[in-house]
Amino acid sequence: MNLFNTPKKSLGQNFLIDRNIINKIVKIGDIGKNKIILEIGPGYGSLTKEISKKQPKKIFAVEKDTKLVPHLVESFKNYKNIEIINDDIFNVIKNNKFKKNIIVFGNLPYNISTQILASLILLKKWPPWYEVLIFMFQKEVADRIIAKKNSKQFGRLTVLSNWRLEINNHFDVSKNCFYPKPKINSSILSFRPKKKNKFEIKNPENLETVTRVLFSNRRKMINKNFLKLFGGNKSVADELGLELHRRPGELSCEMFYRITMKYEKLLR
Repeated sequence: MNLFNTPKKSLGQNFLIDRNIINKIVKIGDIGKNKIILEIGPGYGSLTKEISKKQPKKIFAVEKDTKLVPHLVESFKNYKNIEIINDDIFNVIKNNKFKKNIIVFGNLPYNISTQILASLILLKKWPPWYEVLIFMFQKEVADRIIAKKNSKQFGRLTVLSNWRLEINNHFDVSKNCFYPKPKINSSILSFRPKKKNKFEIKNPENLETVTRVLFSNRRKMINKNFLKLFGGNKSVADELGLELHRRPGELSCEMFYRITMKYEKLLR
């Protein structure tokens, strides 16, 4: 495939080349003509081109690789509704100038996929500017996001993702659908923001702290780490109906949110 120059390992590049899979991904977005699209890492524009056929109002395609940008600019020079942005997606998220209800697509770089998701979960303003996220992850990462308690995959990423987002697992994608071919398969997940959340955590960083501390020894009972968070006060566990002989993977996501809300009261 001569079109593809050597993909950059430093950017986690694996280009999706299966047109059937590309079409299935686009369908998830249910794109109307008044919609605005943000695409993370368009690569050589295969997904961009299929999205454009749905005639959205605007497509912002954010590509960090300066060597790919000229190809994208040339490919879409006659598309008035496509804007190529040569930037790091983290800068774009941080300096967000988008309006509401953006549909976000991303065949995410494997090496930073969880950081991208976390940055979109931890936005201060909520509900956020995006309507839905449609992301491709390595299957093992996707399995961690949708994991159930008492499973090996259940962890901090599960708790964080389920706090503010409704998650759908759509389908798996074979490693044979990419160039270069990765070592493992991928999965397509979509995320819709919860507009009303009964677990009102004031500062998302506190949820990060609680999960980091409690999962620091995931094979051991939470007793010591829980008491670290609450200055040795066991009464908080009694108020929560929490048994301190449990291991972190045995707790529900909801319990982590309730622990965090108690933790925030302690910080006041």
